[in-house]
Amino acid sequence: MIDLKGRIALVTGASRGIGYFTALELAKAGAQVIACARTVGGLEDLDDAIKAAGGLPATLVPFDLADMAAIDKLGGAIHERWGKLDILVANAGVLGVISPIGHVEAKVFEKVMTVNVTATWRLIRSVDPLLQLSDAGRALILSSSAAHKCKPFWGAYSASKAAVEALARTWAGETQRLALRILSVDPGATRTAMRAQAIPGEDPTTLPHPSEVAAALMPLLGPDQTETGKLFIVRENKIVDYRLPE
Repeated sequence: MIDLKGRIALVTGASRGIGYFTALELAKAGAQVIACARTVGGLEDLDDAIKAAGGLPATLVPFDLADMAAIDKLGGAIHERWGKLDILVANAGVLGVISPIGHVEAKVFEKVMTVNVTATWRLIRSVDPLLQLSDAGRALILSSSAAHKCKPFWGAYSASKAAVEALARTWAGETQRLALRILSVDPGATRTAMRAQAIPGEDPTTLPHPSEVAAALMPLLGPDQTETGKLFIVRENKIVDYRLPE
């Protein structure tokens, strides 16, 4: 297991699914976890699971990522308490609707872009200085195959994930001479609530559990990981390098 003792890790969307289990894995590895999500109950369950696993009690930050002022304050609060941030896992996101582009309501499209794209940019802006204060800052931006497949009826979600990949690659290029390393990852089809919303007729038992995906992500978050600006995919619970166009 990666040794993350003394490391501070921020995870968004940490109340369930991939975010929950990634936060738990980080805590098991010794990190101090800052867990963000809208659902207080889910965050409290996470904290109980972390304590039961012998990890440090999590710092729970319940808020909606559409609250831009809260994101801005988060960076300042982390700096005041710890003086740095070592790991960012930008996991939170929403699906919107599976619908023809012309039928998507404006408020639905705007919510997808606000939560998936604008909030990710705002989060990057808030914590970039803190990650640069780390001797081995690591940022992982959760993406999706939807960013590349652009399947019919997935327009809003596909566009949002293409946008966050572009943000991650740009950020990586701007910081490539620093100790900060930034990656995107497509976790693949996973047994989550979002997947069930997107494909309701699918048998969830045929999909990897989010705990398996979270375990696969861990090597991307440790100090020994030196790649930046790349997209990785999780397939059969293993990390695979995905070649992006130059």
